[in-house]
Amino acid sequence: MSAASGDDGGDAAGPTQSPAATTRTLTMHGSRIDSRELFATEREIVIAHGGDTYRLRLTSQNKLILTK
Repeated sequence: MSAASGDDGGDAAGPTQSPAATTRTLTMHGSRIDSRELFATEREIVIAHGGDTYRLRLTSQNKLILTK
């Protein structure tokens, strides 16, 4: 499974894609992805779901927050 870091969808505030956005490969074990792989280089990832954009953030207390 591949995932691109950054957000190429953009919104009213404009795109949030980092200048050094790259494509990377994540390892899945069945339907499971280790969060350490998702947050290997970033503290926030953007998820495109249908026509909506969600942000999954890793907090300083190592908790996950999903916002629309």
